[in-house]
Amino acid sequence: MIRHMNFAFGMLALSALVSLSSCSKGGEVVQKDDKKLNIYTWTYYTPEDAVKQFEQEFGIDVTIDEYASNEEMYAKLRAGGGKGYDIVVPSQDYSSIMIKQGMLREIDQSKFTNKGNINPKVLEKATYDPDMKYCVPYYFGAAGISVNKTKVPGGYARDWSIFADKQFAGHATMMDDMREVIGDALASLGYDVNTLDEGQLEEAKKLISDKWKPNLVKFDAESFGKSFASGDFWLCQGYAEVIYGEVSEDKQEDMIDFFIPAQGGPAYLDSLCILKDSQHYAAANEFINFIHRPEIYAMFLDYFRFPCFVNPSAEQYMKTTPMYKAEEMDNCTLKLDLGEGLDKYNNIWQDVRFAD
Repeated sequence: MIRHMNFAFGMLALSALVSLSSCSKGGEVVQKDDKKLNIYTWTYYTPEDAVKQFEQEFGIDVTIDEYASNEEMYAKLRAGGGKGYDIVVPSQDYSSIMIKQGMLREIDQSKFTNKGNINPKVLEKATYDPDMKYCVPYYFGAAGISVNKTKVPGGYARDWSIFADKQFAGHATMMDDMREVIGDALASLGYDVNTLDEGQLEEAKKLISDKWKPNLVKFDAESFGKSFASGDFWLCQGYAEVIYGEVSEDKQEDMIDFFIPAQGGPAYLDSLCILKDSQHYAAANEFINFIHRPEIYAMFLDYFRFPCFVNPSAEQYMKTTPMYKAEEMDNCTLKLDLGEGLDKYNNIWQDVRFAD
């Protein structure tokens, strides 16, 4: 069965496991054949039914430990706290960093028989690893716009310019996330969401400060779903699952208009990766291949009501209606690791976020 370990107990158990057995020999990781697999992933990101089916089919016990952010995951692994883990699920910028730092092990392509199920559109966007040498896409997603149709029945733009619409003044919010908000502004201006061009960034800053921010109640990355459901917020930038998760199912159709503008915007791509020190390499490859069986991947999509973008073959097995359409993400661009260039975004965000 699936086990969600707390941090303290999990680290004690994993430390004991490593200390009681030889994990390296001549610098090489010794692979164990103890029918176990340890996964470090986002909270509530792997459906239990899928994990149970994997355990029953392969006779492998799966342990799942969870994190709430890429930063938390990365810091723990760099500090040596993740030596017992086999699979990790970083987003695109951290995938790129971890590849460069030699933290990941190559996928066994001979075992990845479901490789052909991955959408070529996703691989075109994953410029840091387009051949899935280290990273197998798990979910490609993007934030969008939610409008409360009971408050504003119609007559609004279905693009990023909606945040300049005065009819939403005092009832609008955008995420407290600089790459998302600045990325939206860049996309609305026709620029790359990863640009380091100072002129383009200055235009984006001016758009946010002069046109969008005056209409906003606040920048909010956590509670906007609840405020939307209560009717306080009529316009929100954010992830669909946050909005749908707070509005009762019987009210969703009448209340929510969620869309991702055709202009595109920032996107994320979480991928299944095998850590360099994985002690269950064979099991890790089996799990990654298993997840991308269309009927198994459909379980994941149904669990979140996500659209079928990464693995199109799974759509025929879905039992739920997605919150939005996969093709809405065609023009979205992955937020890439900007290195030292991220300071430019930090400086803009400080001015935008905290200026009167």
